[in-house]
Amino acid sequence: MDSASLEQLLGQGLSLADIGRRVDLHESTVGYWVKRYGLEAVNRAKCAPRGGIARDELVPLVEQEMSIAQIAEAVGLSKTTVRHWLREFGLETRWAQRRRASADGQQQIMLRCPRHGVTRFKRRAAGGYRCAKCRAEAVTRRRRKVKRLLVEEAGGRCSVCGYGRCIAALEFHHWVPADKQFSLSHRGVSRSLAKARAEASKCVLLCANCHAEVEASVITLPSPGDALYNRAWRPSFPG
Repeated sequence: MDSASLEQLLGQGLSLADIGRRVDLHESTVGYWVKRYGLEAVNRAKCAPRGGIARDELVPLVEQEMSIAQIAEAVGLSKTTVRHWLREFGLETRWAQRRRASADGQQQIMLRCPRHGVTRFKRRAAGGYRCAKCRAEAVTRRRRKVKRLLVEEAGGRCSVCGYGRCIAALEFHHWVPADKQFSLSHRGVSRSLAKARAEASKCVLLCANCHAEVEASVITLPSPGDALYNRAWRPSFPG
């Protein structure tokens, strides 16, 4: 290749690969002639090696749970270079730890949660990991939501005394114990809403005190065949 033609092509902003395709040469051959004529390839400064990264500089970035892309941006290096030095120093990003643990079938690993700090993460059925404490809190929130819906649909207050100040003190009592499939305690309301509603339809809503008195036969509830068997029923107390 002559110097003038090569300089003109470079001036058009063409890369070595583009020039190679135009003149039917490999880009490495084009690169040889660029260097031979003392010319400079497009984006040479951008693609030039910029050295490595010290372990003392890399470790804090990994501990901040940065991704490879975030580390690369922070240190001004390519992602490929960051990966190389992570391997060189035996370091892993949090996402790499997750992928490795998932590939190995580990059921739980220690990771940092934004809410709870370093804690146990449990494997999800669908894959990936979730903070065990966040999952427990989510289950608790759902149980409270389902119970609130069931209590509202049951009238919102004790069918015996009318108490309705604290939802935690309201309980579901099965009219016919033999019809009971599961208890609507805090564990029971972790089932699907449809199943919980179906079970609640077999129950009467009572406060904890009245429930205890029903269980102790101090209060007698009417049977399902009784004319008083409805949600508005209010029994009279003996004596």
